[in-house]
Amino acid sequence: MSEYSAEWLGLREPYDVVARNAVVLDTVASAFVGRATISVVDLACGTGATLRAVGPHLPSRQNWTLIDHSLALLALALPSATPARVTVTTTALDLARDLKLALDGPIDLVTTSALLDLVSPAWLDRLIAEVAERRLPFYGALTYDGRAVAQPVVSHDLELLTGFNLHQRTDKGFGPALGPTAAAHAAERFEEVGYAVVQGHSDWMFGPDDRAIQDALFAAWADIGLLTTTLSPGQIAEWLSWRQSYLAQGRSKLRVGHVDIFAQPIGTR
Repeated sequence: MSEYSAEWLGLREPYDVVARNAVVLDTVASAFVGRATISVVDLACGTGATLRAVGPHLPSRQNWTLIDHSLALLALALPSATPARVTVTTTALDLARDLKLALDGPIDLVTTSALLDLVSPAWLDRLIAEVAERRLPFYGALTYDGRAVAQPVVSHDLELLTGFNLHQRTDKGFGPALGPTAAAHAAERFEEVGYAVVQGHSDWMFGPDDRAIQDALFAAWADIGLLTTTLSPGQIAEWLSWRQSYLAQGRSKLRVGHVDIFAQPIGTR
């Protein structure tokens, strides 16, 4: 599995909270209304952002198992204090290898955030098969779908976005990744195994005040563009200079597309 820094995860978390699709999240919450207790497994938990974002929408008595391959991130994911009715345990696993082990035990809901676009078709199919075999609901949030629009428009935006999307299909530790097609792939596969799927956009919407995260994303596009486009280093440097100039002027806006899905076995509430 690939490593993502705690700094990057911390930078994106508040935007992820706002971006989560309200209709999809409400559907998740409605599926467990009236339940006294819920047991949740969160795959690739990072620093525990899904627990913090989703926990308040679920029944008050919760048992969370947070799974990640990074011991450093798991140390940050374990909360220093939780409500009395919420228990949290962490487990270090390599999900590329130990997926079946991750889904052992009593589980009512499987969650993940910002993972599906990083995995291969074969791994995602295996995940869906394991989830479906257990007839478990699945909530997958914030899957990148290939859409991104920056304003003001700068020459070479399209080439660099195309290059970034090509890079999203490279191996992130699970084999060649689905990248922007992941959410559609997941929804189709879940429907094929008898699940009802609710989905909706969960786009990041950055304005002029959101400079740090835009700066990080533009820098990443530039670095990746050196590897995936035919643009010269000089052209990419000029593009990045324009982007940074618009940030400094308070004129930069950026929308990045994501999709949330909730898949529930047909015949369950």
